[in-house]
Amino acid sequence: MASSHFFFVSFLISLSSTLLPLSVLSATVVEDLANLSPPPDFTTTITNNCLRDPLLRYCNNTSSSPMDIVEIFRSTIVASHLCNESKNPNCVESFPRIRIHGRPKTAALYLSFDFFWKYCPLTVVDIELVNNSLKDGFPKNVLSCAQIRTLDLSYNQFSGFVPVQDLSGLTNLTHLNLSYNRFSENKISDSDFFKRFNASSFIQSGVLPNVKRYKMKLLVLLIVFPIMVILLCFCFGWLCIKRPDYFPRTCRRSYKFTYAMLEAATDEFSDQHLLSTSDRVDIYKGTLRDGTETKIEIYKEKVSSEKRREFGEECEAAFRLRHKNLVRVLGWCNSRSLRALVTEWTQGENVETWLSSSSAISWRRRLRVVLGVVEGICYLSDQWPEITFDLTTNSVLLSDDDQEPLISHFKIGDGNNSSTNIFNFGLFLLEMITNLRPDMEQEDSERRYLEYIRVHYPDNLERVIDEKMKTEERPFDQVKQAITLGLMCTDKPPLKQPSLTQIYDLVSSLYESSLRHD
Repeated sequence: MASSHFFFVSFLISLSSTLLPLSVLSATVVEDLANLSPPPDFTTTITNNCLRDPLLRYCNNTSSSPMDIVEIFRSTIVASHLCNESKNPNCVESFPRIRIHGRPKTAALYLSFDFFWKYCPLTVVDIELVNNSLKDGFPKNVLSCAQIRTLDLSYNQFSGFVPVQDLSGLTNLTHLNLSYNRFSENKISDSDFFKRFNASSFIQSGVLPNVKRYKMKLLVLLIVFPIMVILLCFCFGWLCIKRPDYFPRTCRRSYKFTYAMLEAATDEFSDQHLLSTSDRVDIYKGTLRDGTETKIEIYKEKVSSEKRREFGEECEAAFRLRHKNLVRVLGWCNSRSLRALVTEWTQGENVETWLSSSSAISWRRRLRVVLGVVEGICYLSDQWPEITFDLTTNSVLLSDDDQEPLISHFKIGDGNNSSTNIFNFGLFLLEMITNLRPDMEQEDSERRYLEYIRVHYPDNLERVIDEKMKTEERPFDQVKQAITLGLMCTDKPPLKQPSLTQIYDLVSSLYESSLRHD
């Protein structure tokens, strides 16, 4: 070390020949680096120094290029300034310590001089860069001063991993302080390096696992995380049971609706969504979560578990219905608190409104609607006999695009009755011809309505036929046949009723005749 001290003094004497006196050095190290160049005999000086001590850091680089000579010279300038900045007592004779506390800009500046650290004077044994708010990664360039005994980088904002392997190479290092930084955790606790220093070297440095943080992680892992998993499972289960519509269609049974889903679709079954109500059924217009508009039929009667099972089976059958004259069933709800059938919403008026409009409706157009209804009834009778339906001019809709009739009201749980279906069709057919209908609020209105038509049948039918058809030429015989069919369907006892096949054949024949007539 005495030899190293001698060469450092020689360095500064060589520098003094250019910069003497030291008290009148340039105001900043940056200005000196920009304005000064190596003296003519500088190369000779460092050559002589290398002959005396070949282990000096710059000795292996002097023959490389002129640039190495410039870097060595610049490192002597920085050494001169840094020695004074560090308040060493006699920088002409010694430079044992680099000490910069609480001067962020100054510390950052000297750390940026890589050429200085590359040729770090061998006399430097202590490096203290404390409380300078220095950022970025660990300053590896200071490790070029391999002879140091003390390295203090505390109270900064260094981050990233500590180069344990490089630090382990500093055999003289006896005091290390990395406290109060933001380093990442290293596996330093398992290394021999850590055994050289105690925990005080790494207080709140981030290098060692934080006990409190570890306990917190353990608490989260053992207590909070299971609670979160349980809550998540609870929420997931609640969604599965109550609101499966929050899941993609591929992850749920799209035809199964819950009370909560229908409640949300109707704004808690508000009166604004209520279309009609009766003793047995309330009908709402609803909007599903995906924006689909629906008609929701709520069955109010309380039934047994067996009836609920039958209701579900009939709903499942209705869901499979696919016919151009039937409104599509989207699904159903069959819980203890609610039984409901959900069908698509059809934008279009019902037949009752259509007949009551001011415009004249031809016999052929009326027959076309009747034929569509008959085709829908035959499909239900052949394919799904367990499904019954409500057949009135109020419940049959007309689609917007092609005026195709749609049977829209299914009666789930009532049981199918072929005689009742034929009777209802007879009333529907007569309403299509007369544009008159029974007042369902009055007792025995159906019987009185049928008696009114029979009184004028067959000689005075002009009195019951809709006047809007009288303004057109029409085949009166076809209308008379249709009235006859309607009365036969509503005749009692049921043994006198025609079959669905006979009804279809006659209505089809009448419609084809009307086309030929037009």
